[in-house]
Amino acid sequence: MSQRSWFLYCATRAPVRDPNGVIMPEQKLDVVAIGNAIVDVLSHADDAFVTKHGLAKGSMTLIDAAQADKLYADMGPGVEVSGGSAANTIAGLAALGAKCGFIGRVRNDQLGNVYAHDLRAGGVEYTTTMATSGPGTGRCYILVTPDAQRTMNTYLGASVELGPGDVDARMVERARILYLEGYLWDRPGAKEAFRKAADIARTKGAKVAFSLSDAFCVNRWRDEFRELIEKRVDILFANETEITALYRVNTFEEAVPMVRAHTEVAALTRSEKGAVIVRGQETATVAAERIAKVVDTTGAGDLYASGFLCGLLRGRDLATAGSMGAIAAAEVISHFGARPEAPLKELMRKQLGYSV
Repeated sequence: MSQRSWFLYCATRAPVRDPNGVIMPEQKLDVVAIGNAIVDVLSHADDAFVTKHGLAKGSMTLIDAAQADKLYADMGPGVEVSGGSAANTIAGLAALGAKCGFIGRVRNDQLGNVYAHDLRAGGVEYTTTMATSGPGTGRCYILVTPDAQRTMNTYLGASVELGPGDVDARMVERARILYLEGYLWDRPGAKEAFRKAADIARTKGAKVAFSLSDAFCVNRWRDEFRELIEKRVDILFANETEITALYRVNTFEEAVPMVRAHTEVAALTRSEKGAVIVRGQETATVAAERIAKVVDTTGAGDLYASGFLCGLLRGRDLATAGSMGAIAAAEVISHFGARPEAPLKELMRKQLGYSV
């Protein structure tokens, strides 16, 4: 860890004291997320480029270091932005005024330092110790085709080394909601980190939210996802493809009653069809926000989760929380990149008629 990183780390760990020097209780956090710490490299590409490289258009594929180097060499000019699904959600929540923390592993390299700076500059508490050896900071090469579909090619790098020892128990204990991303569910250490954090959160009365992330992840880990959802998850995020894959059914309508029985709240997005949200026997159907042009769908689900969780935290009903998710998602797909550019709080005020 560099000297600068060490001082930043110590600053976030130092206890807060009152004027008399008495240690004050640590402030609660609205959401703490655990996920892949990834730097996104976004580039425009045509369908021929995607086909030439044998990529699954519109999906996410894991690649190794050699594949990452080759793809990067062949890509056109790229834009680098800090990303990672759960971190994008946290960045959106912070932009909405929520108090957030993030747990994710980077290397002490240039990209890792940029990543940590971006999170902290956005007001997110980030204390995970940087790796000093092993793979470099993870990166995702995102090819955006003219139809705004994004094809993601992810070199996980240091992020997959995350294990239970990286879970900051003090941070998790302060969370009202713990948010986990399915993309990270691959290595045994990461699974144990998830389970450890979820158990800590639940003992403190927090809710556990989980995103299925991608049908690729669901098909790899269906049985384990089902077990996690039924035993440890209170709030589930999934799109239409993911939820039908989870339950191995042909239609969205078949999946809805199944997920209703397995988790407290499920927010199920359907692209331009909007979203269906269920809680017990309650159902809210929310339309998608209309925008002039879809530029890049990267981060749509991540920012939907930002808006929706903010709505739940503010005590809004399911329909309003769903609308907040739709507004945040619409903002992020209107430009290049997976993090908000417009002020989300102002967008919410204009669209909803009140402040969040």
